[in-house]
Amino acid sequence: MTDTAPLWVSALPPDQTVFDEIVAQTLETLPEDFRQAAGAVALQITDFAPDTFLAEMNLDDPFELTGLYTGTPLTEKSVMDQPMEPDTIWLFRRPILDEWVARGDIELGALIAHVFIHELAHHFGWSDGDIATIAPWQD
Repeated sequence: MTDTAPLWVSALPPDQTVFDEIVAQTLETLPEDFRQAAGAVALQITDFAPDTFLAEMNLDDPFELTGLYTGTPLTEKSVMDQPMEPDTIWLFRRPILDEWVARGDIELGALIAHVFIHELAHHFGWSDGDIATIAPWQD
């Protein structure tokens, strides 16, 4: 064995802080009007989706859900609405990491940014075309 071990030998899996930093960097790349509105959406990063979310979506495998938007899209909001909970983007760390490893063809930051933008699109009521304009994705 050599004195210099490969960098990954002492590496730990990216934690919530890394995800937070990548989301913050992603927000900075958005056009100003979107960036400002996106800043009002709460962010929750957990290892897996709560069981209630999985049940609502009829999912048995928690690895199937990488992100979720909960709230009322801006296109459906009314001044008469009384918000019950804040609009929230949920990122599920373990399923994102699992997809990243399984794909093997994309940087982790790009995958986290994609999931975040996709969920943000639900908040803004964006179409798939809108998402492609703001955050092109690789097939």
